Amino acid sequence: MNRTRIIIITVVAFFAVAISGYTAFSATSHKTNLASKIELKDNNKIEKADAATDSDSVSVKDAWKYPSEKKDYPNLDQHKDAFLRVSLDDQKVYIMDGNQVLYTMNAATGEKKSATPKGTFEIQNRGDHFYNASSDEGANYWTSFKDWGVYLFHTVPTDKAGNYVESEAEKLGTPSSHGCVRLTIPDAKWINSKVPSGMKVVVE
Repeated sequence: MNRTRIIIITVVAFFAVAISGYTAFSATSHKTNLASKIELKDNNKIEKADAATDSDSVSVKDAWKYPSEKKDYPNLDQHKDAFLRVSLDDQKVYIMDGNQVLYTMNAATGEKKSATPKGTFEIQNRGDHFYNASSDEGANYWTSFKDWGVYLFHTVPTDKAGNYVESEAEKLGTPSSHGCVRLTIPDAKWINSKVPSGMKVVVE
């Protein structure tokens, strides 16, 4: 009788250990599966982040089509002493009121062999479009600041047919012009339509 009890107790203990082990295994397995799902979600986040970076890269590539800043252009009626400061080092055009920067534009000034002249000038004549046959290059929304049509603010370059030359447009931010100051299309248009003749231009 005692032997029978011992056998029964042993069998019960065996099943108890087996069930306990199965439960522990299931819990571990569930945690592992859960961890895998979390990791997969993190990978999805990384992929989305990479996609966002790619999207940002595209927007940088196409930056010449848009205003340089996401805020409104300044109202020059409220800034009677405003002037334009062209920084050759920064490759930027700053709309200034005293020491205050009202707006910053991305630019491309002259290459070393055809540098943009330094000095203090003023806004002169302007026009909608030009094409220079000798350089096989044109631009829109030009505004002269020196020599009445020689040194200009204008859009990124266009070809003879008036199409924007994207390979040149993508050079904004680096010295790449023949001496003029290249700007994004909206920035050049704003200067052309809003900046009054006689406004001071400082190139330094």
